[in-house]
Amino acid sequence: MIYLKTFKLSDERNGNKNIYPFNVLQNKEPDIFIFDNITVLYGNNGSGKSTILNMIAHKLDLKGKERDNPKVVGTLDYFEEYASKCEYELGENENGRKIYRIPENSRYIKSEEILYEIRKAQQDAVLQESIESNLARERGRKHAKEFLETKEGGKQFARFEFAQDKYSNGETTMQILENNIEPDNLYLLDEPEVSLSPQNQVKLAEEINKMARYLGIQFIIATHSPFMLGILNAKIYNLDTKNYEVQKWNELENVRYFYAFFKSKMNEFEK
Repeated sequence: MIYLKTFKLSDERNGNKNIYPFNVLQNKEPDIFIFDNITVLYGNNGSGKSTILNMIAHKLDLKGKERDNPKVVGTLDYFEEYASKCEYELGENENGRKIYRIPENSRYIKSEEILYEIRKAQQDAVLQESIESNLARERGRKHAKEFLETKEGGKQFARFEFAQDKYSNGETTMQILENNIEPDNLYLLDEPEVSLSPQNQVKLAEEINKMARYLGIQFIIATHSPFMLGILNAKIYNLDTKNYEVQKWNELENVRYFYAFFKSKMNEFEK
């Protein structure tokens, strides 16, 4: 399903190179972004991936949107100025009829949110271990175990048990995304592979492919992970190019760097 069909960044430019978001998007001549079921915004640090997702989220008024720091004098006005000049077009439903609004549960999920949830799960897991250790010391292991099995003990530790499950299975990011993604919505994901091993990055990309195909979900994803890029059935915009060119995953600099590195070590793998 295509909920957001196109997005055009503002043509406005500002002479002050330190003003956000003009400073991030200067010296670029992008055309209109035309989105697929899954669209990737690829680029190295500073390429504007998160800025563009932030702009889209702000313009569409999505849950999870963020604005630039209002404590920095004047920046909020510049952000609003830039956003006001951006344009977008919504897509069509499965019957070919024009969509007039983005589904209300659509959301922008940032890497900072995922990292925060991971830290919270880790802290809860450590706290649980500490409390259990203190209980065992105060009541003895047998009585501590009996207390945890009571209704009162169960209620007190429900939060920690859930947190430790998430923390110990090594797939906290996967669970966070699963808990926040619902069918028939648009999701902007900012580096969702954060903290995931290569194996789980591949698994996440495979799940995103399935959700886009079977659950009517549209994804716009910022990433430079070669593992995600190689698996996602996505249209890829290379933000490192002046015109934000559409490229194949194996043409991207980060991916080719990985390829060249492992190719140079090929003899070590073939021993």
